[in-house]
Amino acid sequence: MELDFSVVIEYFPRLLTGTWMTIKLVLLSIVLGAIVALPIALARISKNWFISGVPFAFIFFFRGTPLLVQIFLVYYGASQFEAVRESFLWPMLREPFWCAIIAFTLNTSAYTAEIFRGAIQAIPEGEVEACKVMGMTKMQMYHRILLPRAFGIVLPAYGNEIILMLKASALASTITLLDLTGMARTIIARTYTPIEIFLAAGAIYLVISIFVIYIFRLIEKRQNRYLGTLSIKVPDKG
Repeated sequence: MELDFSVVIEYFPRLLTGTWMTIKLVLLSIVLGAIVALPIALARISKNWFISGVPFAFIFFFRGTPLLVQIFLVYYGASQFEAVRESFLWPMLREPFWCAIIAFTLNTSAYTAEIFRGAIQAIPEGEVEACKVMGMTKMQMYHRILLPRAFGIVLPAYGNEIILMLKASALASTITLLDLTGMARTIIARTYTPIEIFLAAGAIYLVISIFVIYIFRLIEKRQNRYLGTLSIKVPDKG
């Protein structure tokens, strides 16, 4: 068997088109997921069982079920309800792009909320006590000290979550989106060169991952240059 990498050069612009779709999916999901995750994490650490119970159930569901099932529930499940089809949300929910964004956002927000929770709880108790001694309100304590401190702690684990989300974004191809994986499969159906095209797609994923790691190491180095670093456990995607 001979490999023909000329097909990679010929179809490389199409792979880049799929790469841009993948980047859009990941960026939007990560940003929206972080916005959703922060209040969930704050509610999760509440000592009130009623306040912490709902976020716990949310996290339990989205961490305990496969992302593919979640995508199918949003993409195929929403259309079964007449109320959804007649609502103002239907123009968005009938588009595979936004269905993927919704599923990815909910999934990554569950993992990110646990990362945020771990970072907040990893802050030494002495720093919390110091805030109370200075007479800070709970809002001031989180705004001025705890959240900025947690941001530095969370960076390594959050960088890993972004890379996991990047790899999981390949599932968007199952609902007809031409992301990097979807575009690669389309090219393979025309050229019958799966090894060459998938190797090229894998190389692009690898380059993006290396770039994310590099950026987060720079941010981590800058954020923690005056602070001792703490480590937290990264929630397992499995």
